[in-house]
Parts: sequence; structure tokens; C-alpha cells
Amino acid sequence: MQNISLYQRENFSYGQQVIKNIDMDSTAAINITHLGVRYRTQEALRDVNCIVKPGRLTGIFGPNGAGKSTLIKAILGLIPLNSGNVLYNKKPLMQQLDLVAYVPQRNQIDWDYPATVWDVVMMGRVKKTGWLRSFSGVSRQIAKAALERVGMKEYSDRPIGELSGGQQQRVFLARALAQQAEIFCFDEPFVGIDQKTQTVIFEVFQELAKANKIVLVVNHDLGESITHFDDLILLNCELIATGSRQQVLTQENLHRAYGGKVMYFAA
Repeated sequence: MQNISLYQRENFSYGQQVIKNIDMDSTAAINITHLGVRYRTQEALRDVNCIVKPGRLTGIFGPNGAGKSTLIKAILGLIPLNSGNVLYNKKPLMQQLDLVAYVPQRNQIDWDYPATVWDVVMMGRVKKTGWLRSFSGVSRQIAKAALERVGMKEYSDRPIGELSGGQQQRVFLARALAQQAEIFCFDEPFVGIDQKTQTVIFEVFQELAKANKIVLVVNHDLGESITHFDDLILLNCELIATGSRQQVLTQENLHRAYGGKVMYFAA
């Protein structure tokens, strides 16, 4: 059976992955400098400076209202910056959005839109195909492989609105895979999903990181799932700490972010 490249340079076939670590010495990273966001008179983020590295699963954490979703939207140019820059390969990331796959929060998606699972995943091939052009056989094979990877191939003809929350999230993960991006951004992908879906999502995230992609995830859970992340960005309207889990998850940093005594999974 023909191998389908979901990770661009890495081979991926139905139900079996073969990842080749290529370009692992790449210095490509997202460089965020002095980023600030203001909603009218309210300052949502101020002077955020951090680097999001390829080959690492990076989580954005912080209390409610800390600016987690604001940060990921600002990075992608979905909301205007009040100050600062976001560069990738020394160029503004906003000029390279064809390299980005983004999955927003589930509550921002119109689940009543009349689209099937297949329609949604094929949306991930539009940029590479071009508007109003027919999808190639290769694009269709890539979409099938993506659905197979997340365990949703048998639901291809099902309306997206009829699926459970976990199934819907896996479909949008398949759409992201079908884009064959270099940068993958997910906003609260673990809200309202089942354990099976969480396992699938983390497995795919780790495969993407091993393929030297940038994987940036907004999350709020300080439980056991935090151990899946390599690097963390801890926010509370400003950058509290960034780096490895061990560097960020200190009582001092958590107190600054959350206040009081915070329980978290430390393994």
C-alpha cells in the first residue's frame, strides 16, 4: 500500500506510522518579543517574551482569564497586537500562515453547519489545492490517512454535528494533519472529551513533535496530563515563567500565577 505523507517528509501509511527524524538540527522557532494585547481599556497581555521550539510539545497554562487563548490568537494574528513581534524563521509569522494548522476552542465552531466528517477534513487540503480547484488523488489519500490515524475513517459520511465532543475533536485533529503544516496550534483541545480521545490526541502531538514540528497547546489542567508536555508557558496576563516542566512548575511560579497553594501532578 502506498505510504501517505501526513508529516510532509515523514512516511505515514494507514494504521502504521514510520517517522524519520529529518532536519532535527533546525533552528526554526517562534520568537515572541514584547508582545502586548489590549481590549479597549483592559490590558490582556503585557510584555510577553518567549520562544516556542520545534520538536517539543509546548503547553500554555494559567488561571482563567490569564490570557492563554489571547496569546495563541495574537501569535496567529487573529487579534491585533498592541505591541511586540512574532517571528518564525526571522520573518513575521503572520506572513507565513500557510505553514500553520489551527484548531480553535470547540465553542467557537458552528456544529450545525451542514458538513460531513469528510468535508471537514478535506478543508485541510484547500490551501495546498487552491480555491475552486478539484482535489487531487493524493489529497484524498492524505485525508483518508489522517482520518485513519485518529480512528474516524468509518465516520466519513457522518454529519459533523451528530458526533460526540471527543469525536468532533478527533475530526478537527485529522483536518490539521491533512494540512501538513509546520506549526500546529490547539486551543483547549481536551475540554469535553473522553479518555480515548485524549490518548489519541497526545499520541499524535508526540508524533508531530518527534517529526520536528512546532506543537503549541492551550491547556488548563495541572493534573497528570501535564506530564505529556516538554515545555510550558505559564501566564497570568504577563509571563510568569517559560521553559521545561521542571523549570516552570515551582511553588513560587505557581503562587505567582494562581495565588495560594496549588496542587499539581509533579511526576
